[in-house]
This record gives sequence, C-alpha cells and structure tokens, in this order.
Amino acid sequence: MAAGATLDEAEAGGGAGTALAVFGVRIAAAACAFVAQVLMARLMGGDEYGIFATVWVWTALLGHASTWGLSQAACRFLPTYRATGMTGPEHGFLAFGALFSLAAAALLAGFGAAVLWLVPGLVAGAYAGPLLVAALVLPLFALQDFCEGVARGRHWTLLAVAPPYLLRQGLIMVLMLAAVGFGAPAEATIAVACTLAATALSLAVQAAILARRLWAERSAARALYPWRDWLRAALPMALIDLAGSGFNFVDVLVLGFLLPPAEVGAYFAATRLLQFVVFVQYAASSVTAQRFAEAQACGDRAGLEALIRRWSRLTLLATLGTGLAVVAGGPLLLGLFGPDFRAALPLLALLVAGHGLAAAFGPAEDLLTMLGAERACAAVTIGLLVAAVILTLALVPLLGLIGAALAAAVVTAGRGGILALLAHRRLGLLTPAFAR
Repeated sequence: MAAGATLDEAEAGGGAGTALAVFGVRIAAAACAFVAQVLMARLMGGDEYGIFATVWVWTALLGHASTWGLSQAACRFLPTYRATGMTGPEHGFLAFGALFSLAAAALLAGFGAAVLWLVPGLVAGAYAGPLLVAALVLPLFALQDFCEGVARGRHWTLLAVAPPYLLRQGLIMVLMLAAVGFGAPAEATIAVACTLAATALSLAVQAAILARRLWAERSAARALYPWRDWLRAALPMALIDLAGSGFNFVDVLVLGFLLPPAEVGAYFAATRLLQFVVFVQYAASSVTAQRFAEAQACGDRAGLEALIRRWSRLTLLATLGTGLAVVAGGPLLLGLFGPDFRAALPLLALLVAGHGLAAAFGPAEDLLTMLGAERACAAVTIGLLVAAVILTLALVPLLGLIGAALAAAVVTAGRGGILALLAHRRLGLLTPAFAR
C-alpha cells in the first residue's frame, strides 16, 4: 500500500483481502461473544441463561426488522448513486434512513413495553424485567443496523462490522463482569442492561466516525427524498431480512415455547458456535453485495459473472473448512458452558451441515436483492420461513432438540437451492459453486 493510501482505499479495491479482514473481525467478535456467552452461562446458570438467550434473540430479530429494509437498501442505492453522480438522493437517503429506522424501532419498543406494562400476565414473570430493558435496546440496535448498511454501501467495510460485532460484544462481557463484581445479581435483567450500555457505547463510536467521514465528502447538492422508491425496494428487502433472521432464530424461538429454559440454553450454545460458520458468508456478502449493484449499474455483465464464480467457490471452501474445525472443536468448546452442554454436539453438526450445503449454491440472495428481483426473493424466503416453523413444530415433539436442528438444516439447505434456481430463471445467472 502506498504511504498516503488510506484504509478505505485499500478496502475499496481489496476484494479478497477485505473479506479476509472482515472475516477476521467477525471471528474475533465471535470469540468475544463466545467467551461472553460462556461467562453468562456460568454466572447465571441454565435457567437465567436460557431467559437471556430468548430475550436477546427477540431483540436482534425485531431490531433488524425495524429498519424496514433500509439497511439492506443502502448497499443497493448508495453505490448506484455514487456510480451515476446522483448526490441529491444520496444525501436524502442517509437522513431519511437514519430517522426512519430510529423512529420505527422506538414506536415498536414503546408499543411492546406498554403491552407488557398493561397486561402483566402476558409473559412469565421471569421474562418481564429483561423484556422491558430490551425495549430500550431496540431503537439503538436498529440505528446501528442502519449505520452498518451505510458503511457497507460506501465500502467502509471494517467500520461497518467492527463496532457492532467486536466492540459491542467485548463491552457486554466487560460490563457484565463489572456489574457482578460490584454486587449486582447474575440475572437475565442485568445481562440485558449490560447489553443496552454496550450497544449505546458502540453505536456512539460508529456513528461519530461515520458522520465525520460523510461530512468530509458532503457536496453542496440539495438533498432529494424519493422515499417511495426507497421503500418500494426496501420493504421486500425487509421481509427477506426478517425471514433470513428468522431462519437463524426460529428454532430458538419455537423451542422457547416448547421446552424448559435450560434446554433452550443448550441449543442456543450450539448456535453460538455455528456463528463461526455463518460469518464466512457474512464476510463475503459484506464485500460483494454492493459490488454486484455497481457492476449492474455500469453494465459490466462479464465482470459480474466472473465475480459470482470467484466468490461462490471461495465462500464454499471457507465455509467447509470453518465448519469442520468448529465441529472438531465442539466437545471442548461446548464443555466450557458446562458439562451438560457437550450433549449439544450432534445439534451443532447438523446445523453446520445445513449451512455447508447452502453455501454450495452461492450468493443467490445477494444477487436477487441487489439486481431488482427482491420481491420474488422475499416471497420465496417468507414461504420457506413458514415451512421452517411448521417443520420445527412437527419434529420437536418427536425428536426433541435434534428435531429442531434437523428442521433448521433442511430448510437452510433448501433455501440455498431454491434461491439459486430463482436467480438463474429471473436474472440468467448461475450461482452454485460447482457450476462452470
């Protein structure tokens, strides 16, 4: 790198190097999250840890949904606006997206808190306190999710991922240790309060850096607000994101209704290890999704197809390698949560297998959402999410936790295949890693 080059310049042209850096950040974040989860499981015990896990899953799911797809749309609109020199809509999108995400999440959180307050028996008593604190986390989580999308859309990939996935996770662990050290009870409510503080601090850092960079590049063009166009594209993306998050969380959510908290906690521990595998796809998507949109805007079909072939194969190889390593280390890593958690190893193996099969079908979802087929992608994804819920409800009474893992693996792999077929039919693009 030249002496005067910035990190952002290196990222913008980086490709594989940037993906590796993002993967490194996410692996470090996963390590922090894993240590934090082990710490909380040890401190709180199985029941309290299971309550925290359930509340956190709901917070993450609703937080992602509260941007109404504008976080994902940033990766489509911002690169397109910059490629075509449309600075007015770019300025408008940034302001509209931030305010809309914050307001939508605040309204949802306020409504949920009011319902819990007015109907005390709606949820079990042990869940009420953590859920009320989680309502405060929700707007901050949504705004940080939008900031992540903006940074990704501008190729500031490390700024997109380091604050929410590394800094936030590290702060949760440090704050929980400090709280217990100062005499706070090791309960789910305290853990969610630590999550609230960690989210606020990491958001403040990320938003400040992002605002400074955007302001330094601001032009005198008047902001334009074609918000109908944004929402028309973003709402299907929101459905895709909500359903995609649902694929990651539906098994935990259903188990929360069917099984005791201790069993939910064991399953959740397996999903924490699975994140090491999921982060491979996330790292690739962080680099390539906006590049797909740019190639389309520039009419570079050959470059787009070459990008798909390269990243499909790289992502599959990385997913398989990471998955095998996670399963091999599973007995040791699960045992850190407690001796009983080692029984979750078969669950982990099934979940990893599902994601490995899905990776073989390539980046079909990113292509569909970035190249204008987001409505078809949303319809397929929501239909498969419903199938996932039905399959989980059918298999858990028969097979217990194994049934939940089997349902998740089957639907995850099936989703990859169906979206790859849809990308071929709608866009004429072959996404599977094994396609020539």
